[in-house]
Amino acid sequence: MTRSGPGGNQGSRTPGSGACPEASPARGRRAGLAGLLPFLLLLLSGCATLFPPPPSDIEDACAIFSQRSSWRKSLVRSRDKWGVPIHVQLAIIHQESKFRHDARPPRDRLFWFIPWRRPSTAYGYAQALDDTWDWYKDKTGNDGADRDDFDDAVDFIGWYVRMSHSMLGIPTWDAYNQYLAYHEGHGGYARRTYLKKRWLLGVANKVKRNALRYQQQMELCEENEPAGWMDILP
Repeated sequence: MTRSGPGGNQGSRTPGSGACPEASPARGRRAGLAGLLPFLLLLLSGCATLFPPPPSDIEDACAIFSQRSSWRKSLVRSRDKWGVPIHVQLAIIHQESKFRHDARPPRDRLFWFIPWRRPSTAYGYAQALDDTWDWYKDKTGNDGADRDDFDDAVDFIGWYVRMSHSMLGIPTWDAYNQYLAYHEGHGGYARRTYLKKRWLLGVANKVKRNALRYQQQMELCEENEPAGWMDILP
């Protein structure tokens, strides 16, 4: 098959002949950019759908579910699969990433002002470390899991909290001690390394308070939700 246009059978054409007038290079570039615009808008729209920004009010469970119905379904699946209450999952995500899909620890500073390395490999909604995430994928078979995917992140949290229950005897509803094990790791929690970190005990108390608030909100906002809202309660 041959191509018309430059390189084609130009000998039989006279200047100005053909179905369309010849376009200048500048006009061609503008036309090309105009043709790309719908594709770029579609791409940006897709990114916004895949990685939505945090809800407008991350302190309110009802507002979160109202704006992110798919998140509610993910939390329910994790609860049913691992036995971890939804309000505990929410409180951990609130503390770890404030519901930002690409959250990372802030970089250290060299000489107080030069951005340097990050203190850990924590990433995503759950702030899972590289090695811990690999452990999760190996144990669950969820090889395609991504830390910036909400569904995968809450499945990870459910799995880790369940592991803390199995290995350390911490109830899945105990947001305070579950967060200490989440932060310190199972070995660190068993050695009680958190007792030397007063600041961490304060953070765990904050997670506990947030979990209680989320639980109360989920019970109170039932009246304003459609049928089936009770399905998300622990």
